[in-house]
Amino acid sequence: MTTDANAADRAADATDESETSSQDETEDSVAIYSDFVCPFCYLGRASLQQYRADRDERGLPDLEVEWRFFDLRGHKRDPDGEIRDDVDDGKDEDYYDQVRENVERLREEYDADAMLEFDEVHDADSWDAQQVALAVKESESYDDETFRALYDALLDAHWEEGREIDDRDTLVEIAESVGVDADDVRAAVADDALSEELETRFEEARQRGVTGVPTFTADGHAARGAVPPAHLRRLLEGV
Repeated sequence: MTTDANAADRAADATDESETSSQDETEDSVAIYSDFVCPFCYLGRASLQQYRADRDERGLPDLEVEWRFFDLRGHKRDPDGEIRDDVDDGKDEDYYDQVRENVERLREEYDADAMLEFDEVHDADSWDAQQVALAVKESESYDDETFRALYDALLDAHWEEGREIDDRDTLVEIAESVGVDADDVRAAVADDALSEELETRFEEARQRGVTGVPTFTADGHAARGAVPPAHLRRLLEGV
């Protein structure tokens, strides 16, 4: 299992907010940089769901959410596109113990009971899954609702069902479950131009100062980590 080098610390205090170079969100919209294989991205979505429910209770407009792409394990990917587990990233057992503790605490705090234990989840490479998600997001054949359904389905398949989202047959099954054609999935995975576009999205995230996930951005500000709903409210509403 691989996660952001600082995600455990950020999730522990969940207060990191700062300026970003992005100015394309409004007070009723948020962009989230995320990777399916990050446990704090799953937990960040759970926090976001609680915040959106709170907004609804207070009669605020529905929040527009845009999921963006980030390559959490890119530093371990070799030129052939394979993840190298022998790359020294400075993470020892104490680090992973802290990650496990924070994941368990936030599972309880955010009522994410469906989430599997940290060590029960397949250590996947999310590249193909993100490439398929990007293809659906950009395709005129599918609407935003289908993209969001696919994004949720992939997160759930990985963190609730322990499915191998880097297995292409499994990826096809998950995509088909939300209405994406199997041929479109296979074509997306094999599309070199789409792969280059995905790498461009990753690079854009880095240029905007995104170094880990999840990163929530709104109106030029960012909150990093699986921040609680109160911090999302402060980010979006200035409260």
